[in-house]
Amino acid sequence: MLRDKTISSIARRRPCVRGRFLFLDDKKFYLKGVTYGTFALNDEGHQFPPQATVERDFATMRAYGINTVRTYTVPPPWLLDTARRHGLFVMVGLPWEQHIEFLNDRRRVASIERRIRDAVRACASHPAVLCYAIGNEIPASITRWLGKKRVERFLQRLYLTVKEEDDAALVTYVNFPSTEYLQLPFLDFVCFNVYLESEATLTAYLARLHNLAGDKPLVMAEVGLDSRRHGEHVQADTLLSQISTVFRSGCAGIFVFAWTDEWYRGGYEIEDWDFGITRRDRSPKPALESVQRAFSRAPVPVEQEKTSPKISVVVCSYNGSRTIGETLAAVAKLTYRNYETIVVDDGCTDETLRIASQFAVRVVRSCRNVGLSAARNLGMYAATGEIVAYLDDDAYPDPQWLEYVTSAFQDSTHSCIGGPNLPVPGDGSIADCVANSPGGPNHVLLSDLVAEHVPGCNMAFLREHLMAIGGFDPQFRAAGDDVDVCWRLQERGWTVGFCAAAMVWHHRRNSLRAYCRQQKGYGKAEALLARKWPEKYNAAGHLTWEGRVYGKGFTLTLLKQHIYHGMWCAAPFQRVYESAPSLVASLLLTPECYILNVLVLLLVLLGLTWHPLLFSLPLLAISAGVPSIFAMRSAAHASFTTKPVPGLGHLHLRALVTILHCAQPAVRLWGRLSHGLTPWRSMRLDRVSSPLPRRAEIWSESWRPPEHYVQRLETLLKSGQKTVRRGGDFDPWDLEIGAGIFGRVRCTTGIEEHGAGRQLARFRLSPVPFPVTVVIAVILAALSIWAAADGGATAALIMAGLSVTFVIGATLETASALRTVCDVLPLVADDAASAPPLREYTPRISDRDRRSSANSTPWTAPDRHGRFSGSEDSFVGVDVSEDPGGKEAV
Repeated sequence: MLRDKTISSIARRRPCVRGRFLFLDDKKFYLKGVTYGTFALNDEGHQFPPQATVERDFATMRAYGINTVRTYTVPPPWLLDTARRHGLFVMVGLPWEQHIEFLNDRRRVASIERRIRDAVRACASHPAVLCYAIGNEIPASITRWLGKKRVERFLQRLYLTVKEEDDAALVTYVNFPSTEYLQLPFLDFVCFNVYLESEATLTAYLARLHNLAGDKPLVMAEVGLDSRRHGEHVQADTLLSQISTVFRSGCAGIFVFAWTDEWYRGGYEIEDWDFGITRRDRSPKPALESVQRAFSRAPVPVEQEKTSPKISVVVCSYNGSRTIGETLAAVAKLTYRNYETIVVDDGCTDETLRIASQFAVRVVRSCRNVGLSAARNLGMYAATGEIVAYLDDDAYPDPQWLEYVTSAFQDSTHSCIGGPNLPVPGDGSIADCVANSPGGPNHVLLSDLVAEHVPGCNMAFLREHLMAIGGFDPQFRAAGDDVDVCWRLQERGWTVGFCAAAMVWHHRRNSLRAYCRQQKGYGKAEALLARKWPEKYNAAGHLTWEGRVYGKGFTLTLLKQHIYHGMWCAAPFQRVYESAPSLVASLLLTPECYILNVLVLLLVLLGLTWHPLLFSLPLLAISAGVPSIFAMRSAAHASFTTKPVPGLGHLHLRALVTILHCAQPAVRLWGRLSHGLTPWRSMRLDRVSSPLPRRAEIWSESWRPPEHYVQRLETLLKSGQKTVRRGGDFDPWDLEIGAGIFGRVRCTTGIEEHGAGRQLARFRLSPVPFPVTVVIAVILAALSIWAAADGGATAALIMAGLSVTFVIGATLETASALRTVCDVLPLVADDAASAPPLREYTPRISDRDRRSSANSTPWTAPDRHGRFSGSEDSFVGVDVSEDPGGKEAV
């Protein structure tokens, strides 16, 4: 009787969604379910067995650890009552004719909506209802026939219909791989039917589905195997593997298809499939024991805890008393058993130390504020675990955070594992808007499981590997350290992984001032990263990621989507591909676009003195107006946790998000410019040569692969903080040295084989100004001449000055890049030399280059750790000569 009362008390509460999981009150609730039906019509007109059979089925389900049942039709009240008595929740399927052309008949659309409304009204507020499924596998051919957008809008219409009748209910749609491209962000959680038998294939596809689900829970609504074709024991083993894989990947639940082999469809009993874990007479198959065992071990196998490595959780704080108590309280509730907590007090002057002392943690104190990177290094040195996991003091973890981190390490060879960080609901409307604005802590993925970068508020390292690269770089005091450490790990040949289930909650800035200060700090961090990793940044100073950035807050452009349907819409996995944004759209989204706006505005103001320049008004409207349109489009797609205002909805929040989308690039640019990351940062008056084509030769007495010379030159240039780009498969050059926004130098190599292993390496250096620079300079010069002839002296002088500036900039930058390459080539020659005969080779160096070399300091080529190499003696063995005519030898 006591057990029945407990079950009844549990059943009166409904699960809710928090982040990527479902919760029942304050405890995480994993869906461990089976599908039930469809069955033949009973005397009441419902597709369910007799009440006595349902009573026995539900009792057996509960005894085997099942807590949820999925039905494909609307259950009668007595079935919901039976589920409640046994402590089971029900996913209620709302059936309608989704297999036919349902949108092109208004009467059918109205009928579907009416039936959905009546079905929900019959089940509304029942405590056994887990959620409503507003559809199940709309066929790919029907979706293509009707159109993706129309189907999405109709499903949203059904979603709102359900919410009108039962506003507290969860609503989902059950998708499948053939229509995975449907974008349904309004759903409360994401469901997929997936039938993949291979564990490796299922793991890979689950990773993709997690990225498609974003911040929402992912549930496998159907997983199973036919025992008639594969045998009952193979079915049992496969289900055990499938269930374990699904939970280890971080899914919020799973439904095994099906409870019994009894299955009716289209008015007929299906007898050639046996997907049930019980037979038609309800006798158990071996699969039932496997399901029970897998459910009892979920989400992480029990035996894993006995062999789990020790983890050191490091929380670094500088005056974080406002949130660190919440962080440490959540860390104390972690379900992982083998871990320690280290708090690094980075010279705090508030109550942080007192709050930390209230928890079972080790405190490492710094006598002064040394910055975030140095504080993280203190935590690394104090850690005793094999894995060091970092949290920010304004973030707190999911209870199973460390289990998923450990599982990801055990299933891979990654050196670092990161996970998503979700905005904390209830932080206020400003924080809600900031979460939908650009500049947030997002992860960058190279694939569904491999990352290029993971945010510092949620990352874990193999301590041995982190120590091997020297920890974090102390020059990054507040931001940028996570990007740098990920790049250095990858530079060593190690990889960074991503685990979608290793989730933490992260407070977003809750004031506009704090948000602007954060973005300005990110701009400073980018300037530091650009100096250390110049090859990662383009000439304008903009970072170009190799992977794809995931998260909220992106400014949306007008991208064209391409859906891979396969021939005759027969592809089993149909994905959506987005074309890259156009060059104009990409430029208008960069912070440097604001500099362009200033230049165009200057032309408009000059138009007040010389009216023909007013033609630049449309250009100003485009450069300033199009980003505003993109910002409004992004705000329209924003999702908020703040309750809407009656009669106003989220309109005021969308207006603020639009403003933040427009303001963030400007604030970020301010941080970049104030710390030296400017488009004109490479313009220098020292160490330049004449901007003419050059040729160089290197003689070697020992044979080396031809690509060795190019790789060595590339390495030296990168270590000297120069931006270097490799030529592609169709480029007639090998390396491109980007000096800045005005020009660059291209290097082409040719290797002569002279027998006995001797080689002569030839280098052709060709300065190439950017075409845009030439065009702008020519246009400005032409306008200047026109203005002078038309009496606009002021406009003529200013535009002539701008034209000359572009010409001088291109000249200085190409000359600087040429000088750099000429200084580095001697080190390539020194590396190629292995015998004294090299000293007998007489270099031919022009007088101009001799004077330039004599008046400048020798190339030192510092590496990323500050070490230097190279000397003046390296110049012996290289031949550098000018090619005044600019002719390229064939």
